[in-house]
Amino acid sequence: MSTLPGKFVIGLTGNIATGKSVVRRMLEHLGAYTIDADALTHRAYAKGAPGYQQVIDRFGKWLVNKDGEIDRKKLGNLVFSDPEAMKQLEEIVHPLVRQATDILIKRAGQPVVVIEAIKLLEGELRKACDSIWVTNAPEESQIERLMRKRGMSRDQAVERIRMQSPQSTKVAVANIVITNTGSYDALWKQVSESWKEIVPGAKDAADSTLTIKKPVAATGELSVGRGKPKHSSAIAELITRLSKGKRKMTSADVMETFGDKAYMLLQMDGQLVGVAGWQVENLVTRTTDIFLEETLDIQKALNTLIKEVENASSELQSEASLIFVMNERSAQEAVWKQLGYEKQTPETLGVQAWHDAALESAQAGSTLFFKQLRQDRVLRPI
Repeated sequence: MSTLPGKFVIGLTGNIATGKSVVRRMLEHLGAYTIDADALTHRAYAKGAPGYQQVIDRFGKWLVNKDGEIDRKKLGNLVFSDPEAMKQLEEIVHPLVRQATDILIKRAGQPVVVIEAIKLLEGELRKACDSIWVTNAPEESQIERLMRKRGMSRDQAVERIRMQSPQSTKVAVANIVITNTGSYDALWKQVSESWKEIVPGAKDAADSTLTIKKPVAATGELSVGRGKPKHSSAIAELITRLSKGKRKMTSADVMETFGDKAYMLLQMDGQLVGVAGWQVENLVTRTTDIFLEETLDIQKALNTLIKEVENASSELQSEASLIFVMNERSAQEAVWKQLGYEKQTPETLGVQAWHDAALESAQAGSTLFFKQLRQDRVLRPI
């Protein structure tokens, strides 16, 4: 059980392609602070991190690429084919991840913390948890997702699934089992109901966690609030209309994207006039969708919307904000500069996690604007 005063810690695990990350994102929408422990593993041996030299000393300099970073693909090929090498890697990174997790939990302002880790039950992180949640899915669903989302062949997908410990072992020790058969609505209902049942005070607080602020009177003032699934139709209509049909979205499409990102809604006199699609992943904010009514004061609208994204990102302990801007917005460099952002490319970002986030989220034709949100970072050399 967690020994951290004032914190309720949910340990979230499950085998590959069972929907752990989607469930973690849903719990974040409900008000939890969430940690992807597997992403912290990669940070633990990034250049400049405390595990970097330890990994090189253990496995050799041949793992280092031309940028001085440890090549994750080479390292993965080594440890996934050699159980002893995997054990040695875990002996290096697991203590560092536990240390970083403890720091993040203590800093978190939210009373509920979620730790997602595929090997949660096998390591020390289990001891930090008050409740164990396990995502479960039929093997055929796992195979289909790995083929569709990761481009694996059927044989590769089956091999990856069967390399892991049996899913039934995880289910047997779970306090909560979330069954993911592919329906977002069904998944959201399970997560919401489980949250209300097991999280202290959630029955009273869950419905008001993501409040949309409204102006008191029709003053023309802007207000911002986080979107909820119940706003999916309005979000879909706005994006479809403001993109002039280039991004045709339905309510179901928006519901599905809630598994990956959050939406910040900009309102004027109670009317939806703008939206930003954003997420914090691996302590990096990525904003990939910004749509604003053309009649707005763009400087004022962006300032109001982006500042609220930054405030929410600070609550999630984000280190940096990456904004991917399309079309005419990319030409408004002076506007972004006033907000503290600079035009960058993934290659110019000095931290591996930021560089990886930029490569993962960049869209064709987009321009990257960058702002560092805080100086201190976890997993720097000790």
